[in-house]
Parts: sequence; structure tokens; C-alpha cells
Amino acid sequence: MIFFKHARQSIELIESFLNKIDQGALIFKEGVLNYLYNRPEKFADNLQTLNQLETDADILKRKIETLLYTQSLMPQLRGDILRLLEELDAIINLAKTNLFQFDVEMPFIPPVLNPDLAKLTEISVSAIESVIPAAHAWFRSPETVKEQLHRVYLYEKEADKLADAIKRKVFREMPEIKLSEKFHLRYFTLHIENLSDAAQKVADTLSIMAIKRTV
Repeated sequence: MIFFKHARQSIELIESFLNKIDQGALIFKEGVLNYLYNRPEKFADNLQTLNQLETDADILKRKIETLLYTQSLMPQLRGDILRLLEELDAIINLAKTNLFQFDVEMPFIPPVLNPDLAKLTEISVSAIESVIPAAHAWFRSPETVKEQLHRVYLYEKEADKLADAIKRKVFREMPEIKLSEKFHLRYFTLHIENLSDAAQKVADTLSIMAIKRTV
């Protein structure tokens, strides 16, 4: 009975952790949009909220790790679960770091690029939003994981294409911008794009984990 109590507790903690990652991605998207469209007070709120979500996720992650080790829960799967937690935690860490870079460096972004960067942010966050349900599913119905991952790969490819188009536009079609500003814009485009890459990494891990549980 105690074993099942701890197992249930660990699953509940994992689901709470996944929800924090999902919320963090949404706050990142709001933060970028508020920066692009010059809403400094809302942007500051986004920074504070994302910082708290990242802290909460770290606390939950440590609790899950402690439970898995001290209660000897799911020993055959423990290594995979810990790796999954690390990669998911990397997503919210990346989101926090990248949003804070907007605050620290205050990049100049020409308004003409706002729609493109907003779309890139939406696509990258959609990749994260797609990988979270697949992570939930791995714990309850691993046979459904693979069919849920195709959206992650689709969004990652779309983010790559749009990021490349933005960088080409900046360097080839905007002669009025200083070269230093172009480098800065490329850097922040990469910041946003990298979130979809992090989601793809989680998807790759989940795909292998699902195979292990269903063969």
C-alpha cells in the first residue's frame, strides 16, 4: 500500500512539473509579444512569472528525483524518467534565460519584423505545447505517444524555415539597419528558434522511451 501511495505521489508531482513547463512556454510567448509591441509593464510581469515558474519546476524536479531514489520506484525506468525530466527542465530554463536576455540587452527590433518574430514565437511555443501531452501520455498510455509527436517535428521544421527567412530578410533586404543590429537580430531570432529545438530533443527521447515500454 505504501509503495502505491508513493508511486501515485510521484506521478502527481510529474504531472505538476509538466504543467509548469507548459505554463512557462505560454508566459515566454506573452513576454516576447509584450516586448515586441512595447508593453513594458506586462513584459516585466512576464519576467517575474516565468522566473517563479522556473523555480517551482526546479523544486518539483528535485522532489521527484528524491522520491524515485528513496522509495525505489520504477527502477527499470528511473534512468529514462530522470533524463526526460532534465530535458524538460532545460526547456523552461531556456525560456527564462532567453526572455531575460530581451530585458538585459534590449535589442532594437524594427516594427516591420514584429509579425515574423511573433509568428516564430508562436510556432516554437507550439512545439513545446505539443510535446507536453506526449510526456503526460507516456506515464498513462505509452502506446499513444508516437502518434502525438508528429506535431512537434512539424513545428520544429516550420520554426527552422521561418527563422532562416527572417535572417535572410535582415541581412539581404534591410540595408538601413547597422551590421551590429543585424547580428543582434540574428541572435534573438536564434533565441526563439532554439525553444523548438529543445522540444524536438524531448520528442526524440520520448519516442525511444515509448518503444521501450511497448515492445
